[in-house]
Amino acid sequence: MARFIQYLKDTRGELKHVSWPTQKQTTIFTILVIVLSLIVALYLGVLDYILTGVLNRVI
Repeated sequence: MARFIQYLKDTRGELKHVSWPTQKQTTIFTILVIVLSLIVALYLGVLDYILTGVLNRVI
C-alpha cells in the first residue's frame, strides 16, 4: 500500500511539470483534427467509389 501512495505522490509531482495547452490551442487542434478527418474520409470515399466502378466494369 505504501508503494501505491508513493506512486500517487510521484505522479502528482510529475504532472506539475507538464506544459498544458491553452484553451485557444486546444480549440485550434480540435478543429484541425475534425477538418483533417473529414478530408481523409472524403478522399477515401471518392477512392472507394472510383475503384468500385472500375471493378464492376472489369467483372
